[in-house]
Amino acid sequence: MTNIPTLGLDEALKAISAITAELKKRNLTATIAVADAFGELIALHRLDGSPLAPINIAMNKAWTAARERQPTRDIGQAARHPQTGFDIAYYSDPRYIGWGGGVPVLLNGKVIGSVAVSGLAEEIDAELAELGARAIVGPESFPR
Repeated sequence: MTNIPTLGLDEALKAISAITAELKKRNLTATIAVADAFGELIALHRLDGSPLAPINIAMNKAWTAARERQPTRDIGQAARHPQTGFDIAYYSDPRYIGWGGGVPVLLNGKVIGSVAVSGLAEEIDAELAELGARAIVGPESFPR
């Protein structure tokens, strides 16, 4: 039998709380998604004033980061590389996304879920998603 560690609602709420506090501090609005180790949605939080489009984008970023075990920005950069780039449609699922803002959450080197933010500039989405991942398990969740 395999036992796979994964995020739960308590961890998702930690990430959402940390990101929401930072968004309010900066007077910004966005949508936050947290997924389990398989990329399935645990929690979605859309701040007041956030547009509708970021809802699906945040969910897809979280799904992609967990499924591919890497930040969505890295996938997007690989797809856009001038020599080795590829059509992201090769992944064969429309939920795959290559915009920054989705990050896997690591515990003891294993992906246990993901955090995603959508609705702002790609760099800010990514920064806030990393903040949420660190709120769950500390600096190990997103080593640089």
